[in-house]
This record gives sequence, C-alpha cells and structure tokens, in this order.
Amino acid sequence: MAAELSTSININEPRWDQSTFVGRAIHFFTVTDPRNILLTNEQLALAHRIITDYRQGIVSPGLTEDELWRAKYVFDSAFHPDTGEKMILIGRMSAQVPMNMTITGCMMTFYKTTPAVLFWQWINQSFNAIVNYTNRSGDAPITVGQLGTAYVSATTGAVATALGLNALTKHVSPLIGRFVPFAAVAAANCINIPLMRQRELQHGIPITDENDNRLGESTKAAQQAISQVVVSRILMASPGMAIPPFLMNHLEKKAFLKKFPWMSAPIQVSLVGFCLVFATPLCCALFPQKSSMSVSRLEPELQEKIRANHPRVERVYFNKGL
Repeated sequence: MAAELSTSININEPRWDQSTFVGRAIHFFTVTDPRNILLTNEQLALAHRIITDYRQGIVSPGLTEDELWRAKYVFDSAFHPDTGEKMILIGRMSAQVPMNMTITGCMMTFYKTTPAVLFWQWINQSFNAIVNYTNRSGDAPITVGQLGTAYVSATTGAVATALGLNALTKHVSPLIGRFVPFAAVAAANCINIPLMRQRELQHGIPITDENDNRLGESTKAAQQAISQVVVSRILMASPGMAIPPFLMNHLEKKAFLKKFPWMSAPIQVSLVGFCLVFATPLCCALFPQKSSMSVSRLEPELQEKIRANHPRVERVYFNKGL
C-alpha cells in the first residue's frame, strides 16, 4: 500500500524557485496556460476541495504529490490569491492569450478609420479593465460606484489617447501607422491600470512579514506593485504588436493577400497569438508575484508601527497583482 502524502509540502508558494527568472517563467507558463479556461466547474470545485482540505491537514486518499501540485495550479488559475473568490473567466491570466490575440489582431487590422479605432480601443480597454480588477492586489471590497468611476475614467482616457495618436499619424507611412495601436495600448496601460486599482493607491495593500503575518496596509507597496504591473503589461504587448506589423507590411505586397484580402485578419490574429503564448508568461515573470520592499521605504507611520511591534522585520512582502 502506498504511503499517505506528507502534509508538510508548502503549497502556499509556487512549486518552482521564485527567486530566479527561470523558476518564475515555468510557474507562469503553468498559470497562463490557455487550456485552464476549458476546465469545468466540477474540476475547479475538486481542485478547491483538495487544496482547502490539504491546508487543514486533510489528505485526499491516494493523492500523489504531482496531483496535489496540479490541483494547486488549477486552484490558482481560477481563485483570487487574496480574496479566495472565483475570478471572472475572461479576467483570468489563462484567458490572456486567446482574448488578447483576438482583440490585438483586430486592432492592428482595423486601424485606418476613426470608428474602427474607437470601437476596438474601447473593446480592448474594457477587457483590460476587467483583467485589472480581477487581478488586483488586496482583499478590501470595492463598491459598484468606485468600479464604475474607475472604468469610465480609464476607458475614456485610454480611447482618447488612441484617437489622438491616430490623428497625429494621418500623414506618415503605412508602416508607422501600423504601430499606432501599440503606442495607444502602451499609453493606455499607464492610465487604465492605476485608475482601475486606484483604491490600492488611496488606501494601501496588505503587507506581511516572511511568515505571512499581516503587518498593515501600505500605499508605497501599492505604488511599487502597480508600476511593476504597468511595465510587465507594456512589455507583454510589445512582441505581438511590434513584430506582426513588419510581417504584415511585407505579406500584403504578395499575390496571396491581394487575391485573398479577407485572410489578413486571421493571419494577423495568429501571429499575435504566437507572440503572446511566450510573451505573456515571460513578462509576468519579470517581477516576483510575491513582491517585497525594505521597511525603510514604507510610510513613516507604518515604519514606526512595525519597528515598535516587530523590531526584527527588515523587509515586507505583498501580492503585486498581475
């Protein structure tokens, strides 16, 4: 009879070493695997039960270590790390590749008219707003009013930026024009992410010591978390929006696309998808999910509180979001 699985495996941390880029990359290739969006509610419920039971010291009969880790990654792909709630399907990181390849491919195909730019940038920023809310840091609730204000301001700002950039490039070469969607997305991310996560900037995000003991909420930690996410998202979009324009500019001069112009969008979407399969996990891995900062960089009053109650703590840790 096989021995029962040990209850000492630390499933609160990823399976691979998160202090290295390679370890984080392997972790995020698993987290962002698009196949995770095909999981049924029953499969998610089973993973949730296995992980919840294991954290309480209960091991499912016959459970192996590989099955435990598989359940852990299924659990992490669908449930928020701070709130524990099931995340909106299209807001999960596993939906990033199929959703972004479709939206980005269409943005880069239909970029020549103002109505097309307006529509696809609105679609893109609405999707980004969902992703930014779904992957926010912290467990404090956000009201419908706050969410609505953040969505309207983020989407309006991002779409206005896209239209402004599009107007500036009316008289440049077609190749330069193809890069307008990327410039708009990069600028819009700088607007959308902070606005959708503005509550964190106003009230702070939970910070802990290395043993996950909660020490308070910090706006300085929120600033670092959000800035890292903005950088990751811009770089994530870069390959899919920088490489296909060159290829499409070349392909559209060939006889094939002149004969079958309707193939332009599917080809563009496929090229973007190929880039995103690699760019999404690799750019998520640029910074540790469990980010940290020195106590000396926190707000003065929070520094005093930590040094008074936890004098040995030198660094604090927090979930930066995705």
